[in-house]
Amino acid sequence: MKAVISRLEWLLELGGMKKDIILLVISGAAVLCSLAGWTLFPFDMAWIAIVFCGIPIIMEAIIGLVTAFDIKADVLVSIALIASVITGEIFAAGEVAVIMQLGGLLEELTVARARSGIEKLVKLTPTTARILAADGKEKIVPSMQVRVGDKIRVLPGETIPVDGVILSGQTSINQAVMTGESMPVDKTAGDEVSSGTVNQFGAFDMEATKVGEDSSIQRMIRLVQSADAGKAKIVGIADRWATWIVVIALSAAAITWLLTGQIIRAVTILVVFCPCALVLATPTAIMAAIGNATKHGFLVKEGDALERLAKAEKITFDKTGTLTYGTPKVICAKSILPGVSSEEIYASCAAAEQLSEHPLGRAIVKSYRAETGKDIPSCDQFVMLPGRGVSAVVNGAKILAGNYEMMAEKGIAVSDTMLSEAEAYLRQGCTVIYVSADDHLAGFLVLADTPRENSASMIDQLKRLSIEPVLLTGDNEEAAASIAGQLHIEEVHAECLPEDKLKWIGSYQEKQESVCMIGDGINDAPALKKADIGIAMGGIGSDIAVDAADIALVDDKVEELPHLVALSKRMMTTIRLNMTFSMTLNFIAIILAITGILNPIVGALVHNAGSVLVIINSALLLNWKNERRNF
Repeated sequence: MKAVISRLEWLLELGGMKKDIILLVISGAAVLCSLAGWTLFPFDMAWIAIVFCGIPIIMEAIIGLVTAFDIKADVLVSIALIASVITGEIFAAGEVAVIMQLGGLLEELTVARARSGIEKLVKLTPTTARILAADGKEKIVPSMQVRVGDKIRVLPGETIPVDGVILSGQTSINQAVMTGESMPVDKTAGDEVSSGTVNQFGAFDMEATKVGEDSSIQRMIRLVQSADAGKAKIVGIADRWATWIVVIALSAAAITWLLTGQIIRAVTILVVFCPCALVLATPTAIMAAIGNATKHGFLVKEGDALERLAKAEKITFDKTGTLTYGTPKVICAKSILPGVSSEEIYASCAAAEQLSEHPLGRAIVKSYRAETGKDIPSCDQFVMLPGRGVSAVVNGAKILAGNYEMMAEKGIAVSDTMLSEAEAYLRQGCTVIYVSADDHLAGFLVLADTPRENSASMIDQLKRLSIEPVLLTGDNEEAAASIAGQLHIEEVHAECLPEDKLKWIGSYQEKQESVCMIGDGINDAPALKKADIGIAMGGIGSDIAVDAADIALVDDKVEELPHLVALSKRMMTTIRLNMTFSMTLNFIAIILAITGILNPIVGALVHNAGSVLVIINSALLLNWKNERRNF
């Protein structure tokens, strides 16, 4: 006895999920022993299942009824359990308890909530700031103590602690946290900077303009919180039908008892009408569909995520890192010097940039090596010019590589024709790097974030699935229109901050349109939370975006998205078939129970067989393939 008591104490100390699994295994074994007639105790082994699995179901049903008059599927299950025990059908009661707890455990496994990611946003907020005193000395203080008007110094690699305006210095800021832009933005005196963004290189001094709860990063946290709070959760189909099932079952049992005078028939009705197969219809299909999605690179973190995806009418896309690769790449090199090839200009620029700390300089070097496979020429007398570009001597020639302001300051003329050609690229969201040799303009390089190889075909497949794609991007109007044109997206909203994306998704939902959002950055987290279904790029996406989403695309293969959408629709078809079958079987069984053909034991086995068939039908989703994928 002491050993049994110690085991029970050990079970109570276990975590919730582990304890439920262990109790379910013990109960299942006990029911099998009862069916086989084996016993280790002076009572029917099925009592173990009734205590471990049945009592929690009954307690939950009572609490729901008493506190909120909430009639769910567990109410009918509880009635069937109690009726079976009263009439001495202990095996039937234990078998029903095990089946229902199995369904509940599957539901619990599939609807486990994903972390909100808010904790990581809080950690992203800088904890300290470098304040400059009136005498010019630096003082490190907690960032929450910074006040509007304080002078702050930010060193290379540091995260900006509060919103403000640069007073002196030049640098390049990674603003992906707030805008999702792939390109770093050069900043100088008079430019605004946001908290949470990262100083790439070059120290600068700034004046605080928004601090504490008013700062950009704190506003982002509040957006994520409010978006999550406003998202409606789907109620289980069995629970939605529970009230009617309870009324029908009780009425049928009562009428049968009154007409026949045989309570055993009434109990049989309650047992066969116990919605085991109906309760299993949804979680088993979801589990199988999740297994299928995993094979295609999707981590489904929300149990009802695929159910919501099946209803989606629009999919809103972030651009950078989602439809594009998210990193700048050289897409064009042009020479204007007679006898000098574009490749030579490219090589000279890469040579001058090879010692640069600027992200664009590193991108040029990386692109040159990837495209040509050649060694980069060496350089001498390298000089970094913050906010402008670089200077170096390559093969005896003085090479300047930088923006138009650099060329103007060095007195290097840029023709109107060249400016017009460069402006066409700038309007598309590209970055132009001018290159001069020995104080004469030699040409230019164009860098851009390029679309993923399969993005266009993926969009076309979604359209054939009756999904309308929408582009929500922080890029300017012309850059957004350019990428949308390449990818066949008609609806485009440019220059979107996180709150703008939130508003657009909210506007669709107000029109009763179900919306899916797919993105990769921290700036997408509020929209991922707000949308009916959020999908994050798990490979290159931020941890916060992944935590905010319902589904993560682990390997960033966006071409798999149509399969996921088609799978979700197929899953819903399977669920409907499961429900239709289970309800039909129940009504046939209830007729047989009314006529006395079925007793409680046989009735329990019949509806158990129905549960098995539902599970088998759901399992077919594991290897389902979208045959229309390449239409």
